[in-house]
Parts: sequence; structure tokens; C-alpha cells
Amino acid sequence: MTLPKGLYTGQQVKQGEAKAAEKAGFSLYELMEQAGAATYEVLKSNYPAAQHIAVLCGAGNNGGDGFVVAHLAKQDGIDVQLILTVDEAKLQGDAKRAMQTWQKAGGLILPASELTSVLKSTDVVVDGLLGTGLSGEVREGISQLIDEVNQSSQPVVAIDIPSGLCADTGTVLGNSICASHTVTFIALKRGLVTGSARNYVGKLHFAGLNVEQQFGQLFPSSVELLSLDELSSYIPRRQATAHKGHHGRLLCLGGNQGYSGAIRLCSYASARIGAGLVSCFCHPASSMALQVACPEVMTLPWQGDVKVLAAKLSQQDVVALGPGLGLDAWAQSLFDVVQASHHTKVVDADGLTLLAQKPNYDDNRVITPHPGEAARLLNWSVSEIEADRYSAVENLQRKYGGVVVLKGAGTLVFDGITCSVCMAGNPGMATGGMGDVLTGIIGGLLAQGLNIGDAARLGVQIHSQAADLVAGKQGMIGLLASDVIPEARRLLNFAP
Repeated sequence: MTLPKGLYTGQQVKQGEAKAAEKAGFSLYELMEQAGAATYEVLKSNYPAAQHIAVLCGAGNNGGDGFVVAHLAKQDGIDVQLILTVDEAKLQGDAKRAMQTWQKAGGLILPASELTSVLKSTDVVVDGLLGTGLSGEVREGISQLIDEVNQSSQPVVAIDIPSGLCADTGTVLGNSICASHTVTFIALKRGLVTGSARNYVGKLHFAGLNVEQQFGQLFPSSVELLSLDELSSYIPRRQATAHKGHHGRLLCLGGNQGYSGAIRLCSYASARIGAGLVSCFCHPASSMALQVACPEVMTLPWQGDVKVLAAKLSQQDVVALGPGLGLDAWAQSLFDVVQASHHTKVVDADGLTLLAQKPNYDDNRVITPHPGEAARLLNWSVSEIEADRYSAVENLQRKYGGVVVLKGAGTLVFDGITCSVCMAGNPGMATGGMGDVLTGIIGGLLAQGLNIGDAARLGVQIHSQAADLVAGKQGMIGLLASDVIPEARRLLNFAP
């Protein structure tokens, strides 16, 4: 079960599944049977020794899928305890048909009051309580059931989406099942891959139910997953006669007094990712440390002379602004000159704080805010950013132009037309300097001639995938930003 490229809202899938099924020659009940079978396959492949399972069903089609799972498990000789959270008379259509098939096979239906005793003897829980149509907060009674399941520490296989999670944004609607595995169907819901969802989805599986191609043809998507395989065509290729001038001139600006490490990481990452000539203007107190740490970067102390900076900018192709910049008069002078220039730019860290104070629109710029910086840029709260990251990244692009990289679990890249989501990355990346390395990687790719959209998408994917490779070898705890740079270089050189 590989993940498809396109991402959709729950409503888009609901509206399109019937048309896709009709085009493929399936009834909606046949899709329900296939969904149940796909869920059961994931359960059996991941928990082959399970002999007792609990299936929790609600009133909707997710509950119908749950009845199918229960029926298949019972046929396999597994002890199944099925709990229905509503009166049987409330089930309609395909869900009712699935319930009747379960009952004809001798399956029993237990009330929600039995959940506590059921959980004591179960090996795996199947979550079919709530589906993608949930819009308001989870009702109190269902929320209590979710709490019981989560507190039981039993592994959970969620049908289509963990109950309580918003299919569109990934935010938790009051309370959510914390799944070990989630099996989603027909098309990938965009709320499963970013923000809070990463805490609740577990391992994500996809089953197209034999209608995914028809769905994709009928409903093209403007939100998609990043893939290094697809991005590899943008990787710069070098001719035998190449020289350093062919691979771009990048100027890194930052490294105020006491913050030399940030601009060092940025500069070094850009050089390792292939920028031809990397220069750095930093505070005089930081220049010696940079010269020693990375002699390949031409490091110069900047005393605040605007004419000197303007002369240096005239020789550059790309500017990376922000790592270790600070917010004092020295930093603001640097920022003002760069903001007024027409150079291709990547702006991060303190550069974003200053941009929030002096906003402007620039179609030749990449900005890379984390949620806190995004909140300042939009004058929102961090909770508002995280509640709907898709809306946040769209609003940032509309206000500031160019390409926006909204960092975090499930980083988003939006160029004004297409929103891309990075599934790579891990919690070990939550450490100082990671953003500085990303700025350097994107800046280095820009210097080599990539446009701002391709540089941002490729840079984000390489950065996160490199971090995953390091974590896979050495673990997430203690992962440093500088550890990522060698792996990013290897990915760029040896990507397919």
C-alpha cells in the first residue's frame, strides 16, 4: 500500500467516491466490503498472533466498514467483540446491510457500556466510531469511549481516520483516538499528514479500493505529497567543463555577536549542497569563528557600511538572510538593504521577525517560518496556525508572496498554486540549528539555478529525509543540525 500523490478534503472524497465507483463499475456496498478487507489485511499483517479483537462501530459508513472487519475476523476463527454506540435502528443503507450480514453470521452486538470489560481481554482494537464527516467537537459520550481506548494501551487500527481527527486540517476535534495504524481509502485525506495528526495517525496505509485511478482522473488535486523520486529531476547536473562560477554566488547574512553558530550552519550547508561561491557577511565578533570553522566560505566582518554591502550584493545571485541576525540596529540595517534589493532570497529566523515588523510582498523570495514565526507574520496565535496549517500557509503566501515553507510535523510548501506536504522528518529535528541548515540548503539550490518553488520543495525533502537517515542509524535523541548536512549532500548526489 504505497501512498498516492494527491491530497483531498473529506468533503471532496465524499462527493467523488460515488462517481469514481460508478465509473469503475462498483457499488458503494462493494467499496465498503473492500474497505473492510483492506483494514483486516493491515490488522492481520501487523498483529498475526491476535486472537481477540474489539471492533467499535458508530452510525456511519465507518461503522459499516467495522462490521465487515468483524465478519472477516470471525470467519478466520478470531474472537470478536463488537460494540455499537448507537441504537441498531439508526443504521441505514450500506451500514445497515453490513450489520445484518454480521448478525446473520451469528455475530453479537454489545452496547457501549461493555467497553471496559471488553478492553480487558482484547489484543487489538478496530476504530470505526467516527468518520471523515465529523465537523464539530466529539460528543461527551464518544469522548469518554475514546479516553478508555487510549488509556487501555491496546494497539488500535483506525478505519479511514482516527475518530475525532479533522480530515481537512489534522486538528483534534476535542478528543481523538490515538491509532497505531490508520487505513485510509480511495484518496488520501490531507488532514492525515500534517500538524497534530502526526501524533494520532500512527503508520499510515492507503487502499484505493480499485477506484483511485478513476477518482484521480475525475478530481485533480492542488495539494500533494513530496517525493524525492519525483523531485530528483530538479537536481543540478554538472558538465565536465564546469567551474565554480557556473554554480552560483550566494551571500549569507547574519551571525550577530554571540550567534556565529547559526550563520556557520547556514553557510556550510549551502556550500555542501553545491553552491559555487559562498560568501558571508557577519558581525566582526563572529568572523574569526566562521573563518576557522569553514574556510571554504569567504567570511567578512560587516561594520555597518551600507555602501560596502550594496557593492557585495551587486556581485551575488542569491541572498540567505536571517540565521543569527539579531534584532538590533546592525541587524535592521542589513535587513533594510536586502529587503529593498531585487535578489532572489531565502529568509528565516530573525529575518522573519523583522519582516513581520516591516512586511512587504516579494515574488522572488522563499520564507521558512516555524509556527511561532508564522503567528507573528500573520498576527495570529500559534494555536490558530496549528489549527489549520493549510489556511495559514495560504494566508502567508497571499500576504508576503513568493514561496512559503511552513515548518513543523508535515512541513507545507506553498507557491501560490500548489501546496506540497513533506511526510519525511522526525521529532529528533526539534533542536537548535535545523532551520539554519534548511535555509542554507534552499539557498544553495537557488544559487545553482533552481526556481524558488523547486528549490524550496527539493530542499525541504532532502533536509527531512537526511534527518531520517541519521535517526535510522543513530537514533533521534541527540540528533544535531550539523549531522544532517553530510546526509543531505549524499542524497543530492545519489538520488535516483
